[in-house]
Amino acid sequence: MRRRSTQLALAFIAILTVFSVLVVWPSDPDRYLPDFVPWPEPGCVGPVCIGKGVRLPYIAIDRSTIRIDYLERREMRLGLDLRGGTRLVLEADISRNPDVDLDEALDSAVEVVERRVNAFGVAESITERVGNNRISVQLPGISAAEAIEKIGRTAQLQFMEMRRDAQGNVVIRNPDGSTSSMPFDQVSQSSSLIQLAEWTPVTAVGSDGIRREITGTYLDRGGIFVTRNLAGLPELRFEMNEEGAKLLGEATARLSNPPQPMAFFLDGEPIRGANGLIIAPFVRSQISDRGVIDGLSLSEAETLSTLLRTGAFPVPLTVVQQEDVDATLGDEAVVHSVQAGLIAIFVVMAFMTLYYRLPGLLASLALFVYVSLTLAVFKLWPVTVTSAGIAAFVLSVGMAVDANILIFERMKEELRVGRSLVGAIDAGFNRAWTSIRDSNVATLIICVILYWFGDQFAASLVKGFALTLALGVAVSMFSAIFVTRTFLRALIGSNVMQHLWLFGHDVEEARGPRAAEAAVRVGGAGLD
Repeated sequence: MRRRSTQLALAFIAILTVFSVLVVWPSDPDRYLPDFVPWPEPGCVGPVCIGKGVRLPYIAIDRSTIRIDYLERREMRLGLDLRGGTRLVLEADISRNPDVDLDEALDSAVEVVERRVNAFGVAESITERVGNNRISVQLPGISAAEAIEKIGRTAQLQFMEMRRDAQGNVVIRNPDGSTSSMPFDQVSQSSSLIQLAEWTPVTAVGSDGIRREITGTYLDRGGIFVTRNLAGLPELRFEMNEEGAKLLGEATARLSNPPQPMAFFLDGEPIRGANGLIIAPFVRSQISDRGVIDGLSLSEAETLSTLLRTGAFPVPLTVVQQEDVDATLGDEAVVHSVQAGLIAIFVVMAFMTLYYRLPGLLASLALFVYVSLTLAVFKLWPVTVTSAGIAAFVLSVGMAVDANILIFERMKEELRVGRSLVGAIDAGFNRAWTSIRDSNVATLIICVILYWFGDQFAASLVKGFALTLALGVAVSMFSAIFVTRTFLRALIGSNVMQHLWLFGHDVEEARGPRAAEAAVRVGGAGLD
């Protein structure tokens, strides 16, 4: 049973390591990998490719055609100091509402910007107030157009109905810009005419007796999410707050008799489906507290839900300046850091192997698993890697090695006093575990405190350092306790374990030849 569990654990580690290496492997390996390694010349024969690059094939089905395509590799997300990015300056416009408290409005706008940045997964940004009426936002690794699309929109959702003239006919905007009127029955029967209709905000009388437009202000932001209908198509579901439910209920009672289309506009522009047509479903019954927007692609639905959840700006903001931000350290620093890290890891592996011999060699393999798995987590999370994040990762590598050293020293102590090999391995891990646990838990507590302070003072570098270090510590515990132990157990009973000098130069000498022989014999008899 014990051998079976060890084999399964070994297979799990192997699969996890291969997956991590495939994920971590750079899209441009020539930048990082040394030239003195005899890599084969790059080339592909069918789906099989050799060379420095790794291409991941998959079977793509396009209508009736089946072909082999390749996954596009995602690059590691780098911070402003390593890759640069975009800086936007947003200016508040209070000309339409001069009585607004500008100071309070700008503080709220900064919070909205940060929520949007975090919601879109663009971490390590810098958001700060500039002057009396401006906000500066620095975003790593994205273009100015993409930054404006994510940050600059006001995200004001409007519920719209077709505009009518005095006779109740629908106003149509002709291709030449002129307008005309057509009977509602005729327009409602033609999807092309609906696309040409002019739209006006849906209004209803609120609880205070004042007629109001129904907008995203009345959305319950906790009730906005993307799901799929029975046909598997994405749809955006939303819920209204109490006042919004009253307004929408009154409006849809009118629009459902007879059924009329209701469109959704975002920032004054109609929301269109993947086919480019305005999404305007017919209201067939009264709707009060919740509704559904369909006809969107999955990415459109997710983007729209994110914008609506993060809310609109308290005052109109206009992008008055946009510029590219150069990396503080630059691309060359990234390449040198990767190469220095590879050299440092190989030096640590050599030291562990020379000093601790067989356990050191297994710890080196475990360190390789740790590094590949941690970087894969960074890439899949995704974590924005900055210079502070690199420092945290290097620190976690040291903690992973330190845990192995604690285990091996305890194991050697058990072997010196005459314990069997199996007993020494188990006792070594058990005795070292409390020290490893306490030190790592203390580090995780410090990470939580650092992250909290970083969040309170908007110090994104501190938050990134804390998050990176916490992930590294968690993976290092897995590596030291599970991976290294599995490697040792997998070798028990093999010929290589018959030589106790492989566990330290003084182990065999300390227990004497007979005791050493007995330890190996007892250890082998008690295996698996």
